[in-house]
Amino acid sequence: MNTAKKKRRDREKSDEKADLKAAQVELVKLERHVIETGQKILVILEGRDAAGKDGTIKRIIEHLSPREARMVALGKPSGRNRRAWYFQRYVKHLPVAGEIVLFNRSWYNRAGVERVMKFCSKEEHETFLKTAPMFEDLLVHCGITIVKYYLDISKEEQKKRLKERQDDPLTQWKTSPIDAVAVKHWEDYSDARDEMLARTHSIGAPWTIVRADDKPKARINLIRDLLTRLDFKGKDRKANLPDPDVVFSFSESAIRNGLLAK
Repeated sequence: MNTAKKKRRDREKSDEKADLKAAQVELVKLERHVIETGQKILVILEGRDAAGKDGTIKRIIEHLSPREARMVALGKPSGRNRRAWYFQRYVKHLPVAGEIVLFNRSWYNRAGVERVMKFCSKEEHETFLKTAPMFEDLLVHCGITIVKYYLDISKEEQKKRLKERQDDPLTQWKTSPIDAVAVKHWEDYSDARDEMLARTHSIGAPWTIVRADDKPKARINLIRDLLTRLDFKGKDRKANLPDPDVVFSFSESAIRNGLLAK
């Protein structure tokens, strides 16, 4: 890398660091307000394998109190889970008054990996798509604020990240048999994503799309979007807004117009 490029990249990194710190300061204010007012905030992050969900959540909760802000990342369902009402194992992890909970994947597993890998039947998948909006409407009616993000990445970017994950001894723990076939089933995941977004997007719990090929931009813009959706004491009304080229509200036209990675 030549000197000019290095200086430019150093400036970009410095700006990214400053932008992230400013957003995290606002997140601390938000958490304090949530605790004081007893709000219940649920943030759902979905997306393809290696879309950047872990890193984004890490930046959101990095400076928040772990007693009132936590991540939920459930493993494979047990035999008992599979015999229960599908949403049952998620209910106990929902936020109570004064909490912010972030789901790193959620009940939408059924609309994505379970559908593509045939871990559920067609009837179970269809039942989920019909009942998920009802379930979320009930949660909203009972005082839970739901914010849903889908992190969208290109096929080439996913290939690159999965390879880096496999080669890095510090991230190999993230690899799974599902990762190994993620790219192979790219089109199937695209179809599942499109149907999921179209059928579970609602007024009370809408989907927001995050273009996540550029990790730093995706993280800061998702956080900025989250901050715009919630009101809190001491909020900086002059803070930077999310970039609409990175974060935008889902609509079915996004599928038709090619705004989602194919």
